[in-house]
Amino acid sequence: MENKGLLFIPDISGFTRFVNDVEIEHSRFIIQQLLEELIKANDSNLEISEIEGDAILFYKFGEPEGLGNLYRQVEKMFLAFHQYLIAYDNRKICQCKACISAVDLSLKVITHYGEFTPLNVRQFSKLIGKDVIIAHQLLKNDIPQHEYWLITKDLNRQPAELTNWMQWYAGSKETNRGEINFYYTHLSPLKKDIPKPNIGAELSKKIKMLSVSRDYDIDIKTLCYTVVHFEFRHRWHVGIKTIDEVEHFLPGIGSRHRHVLDNGKIELMYISSFNYDPEGKTIFSETNEKDKSAISFVAEKTGAHSSRLTLEFYLQPNILKQVLFNQLEKNKKKQELQLSLERLDKVVTEMIVPLEF
Repeated sequence: MENKGLLFIPDISGFTRFVNDVEIEHSRFIIQQLLEELIKANDSNLEISEIEGDAILFYKFGEPEGLGNLYRQVEKMFLAFHQYLIAYDNRKICQCKACISAVDLSLKVITHYGEFTPLNVRQFSKLIGKDVIIAHQLLKNDIPQHEYWLITKDLNRQPAELTNWMQWYAGSKETNRGEINFYYTHLSPLKKDIPKPNIGAELSKKIKMLSVSRDYDIDIKTLCYTVVHFEFRHRWHVGIKTIDEVEHFLPGIGSRHRHVLDNGKIELMYISSFNYDPEGKTIFSETNEKDKSAISFVAEKTGAHSSRLTLEFYLQPNILKQVLFNQLEKNKKKQELQLSLERLDKVVTEMIVPLEF
């Protein structure tokens, strides 16, 4: 039995192979994060042979796993996979094709029992054997849906229905070993119980202290692109020298960044809300980690080639702070935001929006 064991392959599918450089980079990052979620969800002591693009080849030597144990591992990985996607879909800011279609990615899991052996060359290890080839060939099959768990008859002769929604179907695949019979069950019913994350509701708990607006002879898409991308902020927002990202390659709700101010001070901020609606209102807000004050950017479409941006400043509910702000800071802050809107006029008219946005 030392050369026999379980082959376990979770495989991600659903991304179109984009030709745009930004979309390729973003899809690569999303897949990388999903593979990490699958690895973190491994609590069955499965070994990793290799990461194969959008899939991971796990293995475990020994007697076949019980079907119930296998299902619990499949379920945990499947839920971790979709929980990440749902969370990302609700916190994302980027509107490229890769980011907006990520939530539609799917996961299938192939499980096969057979013979294989590790081949070690220096620090590298790779599984070899006819059953490794078969397991990979099973990834290509005629199953009409893309979210399922497949088990071969080498692993289990007659699978049991482990939940009230589970139903098994029979199938086969012609391989270099001949016809391989298998069973499969759809996993999509698991998604209905994944809760939607509750994020981006901070502004409703704060007090709006002032609001300033300006109209622009520019389309709403260009205005939104300019406002939400940090690399342009110093060109128009008064007092900001530069903005550095602290974490998250793809910024979204909850991600942190650092405002470096003209006076040398540094403010740590995080994105507290984002709602993109190019035909209505796009709302983007940032909150100061220290005092919890926030600024909201509200972009509205006013015509085919015209739009409006409103800057709103918020404080935490505190009567004393509100009174002091109104007496000592409000006029200065209002002038600062009004001047920022004026400076933005020149920036948006020069902005070239990439096709992927």
